[in-house]
Amino acid sequence: MNTAASAGSPTPSSTIEATWNRFWFTPADPRPLAIVRMATALLALVLLSSFSADLDAWFGPGGMIPADPAAAWRSPWGWSLFDLARSSDSLRLLFIITTVVFMLLAVGLATPAVSLAAPILWASLLHRGPMLAGPADDGVAVLLWCLAIGRSGEAWSLDRWFRGGPSAPRAIRTRIALGLIQVHAAAISLASLLAQLKGDVWWDGTAAWWLAVRAESRVVDLTGLFARSEYLCNLVTHGITLFEAVFAIGIWFTATQATIARIGLVAWPFIGLLAGKPWWGVAMAIMCVGVGTTALPRRGAV
Repeated sequence: MNTAASAGSPTPSSTIEATWNRFWFTPADPRPLAIVRMATALLALVLLSSFSADLDAWFGPGGMIPADPAAAWRSPWGWSLFDLARSSDSLRLLFIITTVVFMLLAVGLATPAVSLAAPILWASLLHRGPMLAGPADDGVAVLLWCLAIGRSGEAWSLDRWFRGGPSAPRAIRTRIALGLIQVHAAAISLASLLAQLKGDVWWDGTAAWWLAVRAESRVVDLTGLFARSEYLCNLVTHGITLFEAVFAIGIWFTATQATIARIGLVAWPFIGLLAGKPWWGVAMAIMCVGVGTTALPRRGAV
């Protein structure tokens, strides 16, 4: 037995440990996370605009969702800064502060502070009316908490512009943030796939038709196309399930990760449009920006 050769060959446990450490703790370029920061902040501002017109009607004094019933609706550990706004003026002021924070996040000004304030204020708004929160709101929440961990202000930000100096440093915190985005993107894709496979319409190829005919949530009308071609309807239905399966698995392999992430930039918004959840599709596309940059470096790479 050649003990020297055996001693020099890596064991499965050491390989797993090395892969784990390279994925989570290799300092990462902040530029992809900066793109995620800007896109997430802009999406949040779009979603915030949907609250602005009816803010007092929903959450104000005498509004449709009083603070106490909202508190009973959410989980026991949930809380909201908006519970403290008991008048229309204080509610509007807190909402303006929230909007300003997301504007600062978009341009990257005072990023360390606003990247922490943003998820807290976003969670407070969602907890104030938990029955109004949708998949896009949850997707933004995931992205915001990841941004709170990373150093997204180190690139393409006013902070960086004012500070000047050498190129933006790589950081372990940034790698952890990008890794968490990848984990959540894979989990959401897998959960969506498993939920779909429970329904017969996803097996027989008619799910795309049933999504398209829902007038109450339809964004684009594809019923004419599907009515003319059953094969197109079947192709779209099975294509969605195949993409979600490939996405959930393929983003973990260096050889396929970048390609799948690029496809996701188009595929997720299309799925969102078809499902009547366009902003959720945009949130998933934003996650693809982070996913496409977390390929594991090979052993020995710097």
